[in-house]
Amino acid sequence: MSESLKAHPFLRQWLGLDVAGQVQAFSGKVDLGQGISHALRLIVAQELRLSPASIAMVPANTHTSPDEAVTSGSLSVQHSGAALRCAAAHWREMCRLVMAQRCGVDVATVRCANGEFSLQTHVENKTRHASYAELTSAEMWQSAIDTMHVQSIHASQDMGASPTKPSALRPDVASKVFGEFEYIHDRVLPGMCHGMVFRPGTLTAEVIAHEMQALVHHVQAQSGVLCVHQNGVLLGVLTQTEYALSKIVRHIEDGVAQGKFWRCHSEVPDAQDLPNWLKAQTLDTTVVADTTDNAPTDELQHIRAEFHRPYLQHASIGLCCALAQWTDDAQQLEVWNHSQGIYNLRRDIALAFDMPPAQVQVSHVEGAGCYGHNGADDVAFDAAWLAQLVPGRPVRVQWTRQAELAHAPLAPAMAVEIHAGVNAEGHIAEWTQTVWSQGHGTRPGRGKTPALLGTWQTAQPHPVTMAVNAAMAVGGGSERNAQPPYDVASVKVINHRVLNMPFRVSAMRSLGAPTNVFAAESVMDELALRCAQDPLAFRLAHLRSTGQARAVAVLQKVADMAGWTTPRPDNKPEGWGRGLAYARYKNTGAYCAVVVELVVEEKVKLHKLWTAVDLGHVVDADGAANQIEGGALQAASWVLCEAAQLSSQGIASNNWDNYPILKFSDMPAVEVALMSQPHEPSLGAGECSSGPTCAAIANAIFDAIGVRMHAMPFTPENLLKTIEAETPSVHS
Repeated sequence: MSESLKAHPFLRQWLGLDVAGQVQAFSGKVDLGQGISHALRLIVAQELRLSPASIAMVPANTHTSPDEAVTSGSLSVQHSGAALRCAAAHWREMCRLVMAQRCGVDVATVRCANGEFSLQTHVENKTRHASYAELTSAEMWQSAIDTMHVQSIHASQDMGASPTKPSALRPDVASKVFGEFEYIHDRVLPGMCHGMVFRPGTLTAEVIAHEMQALVHHVQAQSGVLCVHQNGVLLGVLTQTEYALSKIVRHIEDGVAQGKFWRCHSEVPDAQDLPNWLKAQTLDTTVVADTTDNAPTDELQHIRAEFHRPYLQHASIGLCCALAQWTDDAQQLEVWNHSQGIYNLRRDIALAFDMPPAQVQVSHVEGAGCYGHNGADDVAFDAAWLAQLVPGRPVRVQWTRQAELAHAPLAPAMAVEIHAGVNAEGHIAEWTQTVWSQGHGTRPGRGKTPALLGTWQTAQPHPVTMAVNAAMAVGGGSERNAQPPYDVASVKVINHRVLNMPFRVSAMRSLGAPTNVFAAESVMDELALRCAQDPLAFRLAHLRSTGQARAVAVLQKVADMAGWTTPRPDNKPEGWGRGLAYARYKNTGAYCAVVVELVVEEKVKLHKLWTAVDLGHVVDADGAANQIEGGALQAASWVLCEAAQLSSQGIASNNWDNYPILKFSDMPAVEVALMSQPHEPSLGAGECSSGPTCAAIANAIFDAIGVRMHAMPFTPENLLKTIEAETPSVHS
């Protein structure tokens, strides 16, 4: 039974019928554009033997949806999907039983097809029919879900059931393509006004009093201004129209760029020496894995290598946005937002305003897609904070590009050191992986005080939330994928969590996995080179233990797709190379192998990515492939382009000029193969391709020019520095 179903065991918590008789499905997992609502719709449709168009997925909200915490970790199909599958199967079988009892027949004679129950009566010699609405009672909605009904799904189509073939078409895509879809940015409520909260670029700062006073007077004199409110280091502005606000925003942001209004205080890590800065901080050290009791006694050839990545930014093209409205008596608050954790946000907003959570309603509305903790929760607080100034009126707050890049949490910088030993037979005998990184989580809803940026900056601030890592039971944070997936007898994994956070850091897609996989798979290629083995053959030789068949299968599949074992083309251009990498996400999730083909010229140009993935039972093949492709391309952008620039005034990379991302013209062809395992549980697709893609690009660069990249991003400048340094890729 999934954790979601344990917490919400009743049928009414997952399914319902509206007044028109259409099936409603409830989930606490939100759609960020990744199409999870469609995948969940397909699951419910399959179990109820209905067409997907007959299922209405109710947008997540804190009044009607089950509390499933945060939409993260590639767990939506595993958790919410499993719960909805059980709920739908339970409802179907309860209705089948009611039909049988009413007709006085054995339940096995009742068929379910196209959302209708039927049976052939021998006495009357006719077929009787009934719908879900006709067979469902009030008592049935209150029943606890019996998970036994779901066990026969893949074994047979039980009791004569014939599921409909689900449509592969997502119902939201056409409206998004044609600009008809209503995002949170498009929502207009009666009497709505517009607001913005201005703040310093660092977590600690002080107001420059005379400049702030002059600014307040200037803003109050502008037309269309409703309210100007200063509290602590925050300055809030409310206007009647979005146009009036836009003029004020430009004026204030120009002043901020000149260092006005706030005196910022922040330690700035040296971008050129991040590994040593991380190691010099106070550390919380844990041993994640230790099987060194199995240490070999024979002589080994050792290699040691260190890898690192800079701070990264979410850099969503869409901006964070929220709407909020207090009742006239300020006793109830409603928030519309694209948060990934509506219940967590509700909890922290209630803490921030010292009110019971039951008096806060949060409704999810699709907005800027983001894998990780961006500014969505912070902008929700901004809207609620400003809405107090105009009780009864809805307030809309949309961050600017400068605010989006300057105030959202960063992904932590990381350093990873690997020390490995290989024996005379070419087998890895020992492996030690050591990680230095800040924690990868400051999301709301998990501490005693609110983890919302604005609550740390008022006149009576709450304490800044220190970044922590998720428990290893759910994949960890900075230590995610730090344990090698290969057969190695002696393994030690050490994680050093950095206890200093001059800039706010939190979760980004895959957390620590991309850096750990980049490091580990780079070392795997180095070891293969030392042992004079092909990188594919070397990996397969270390996947021979029980339970590794699925890992072997994805590696062999991607090798076949890319023609890995065929002779290299004679006419390949100078700087041509290809690289291979593999990982199982979190060591418990999806299996993914990637091959990259590229050319290194004045910069790295990707030609093609091949990806083979085992997701267990695939619910929506098109959606899964989209997720894998998107994860690979975002990882390619990280590894080739992205690095946050920090200054004493805050995050300096606050526009597209100084925070470039991969352009459409840089995009390679991507081929995805899904190796469906219909009898296995579903595994998440959203994050599994990130790590192998980073590593495969690094390995392809080495194959192309013989230079081992140890530090992201692989920009032309960093490539040139590495080549000129002529540093050995690893040190014996």
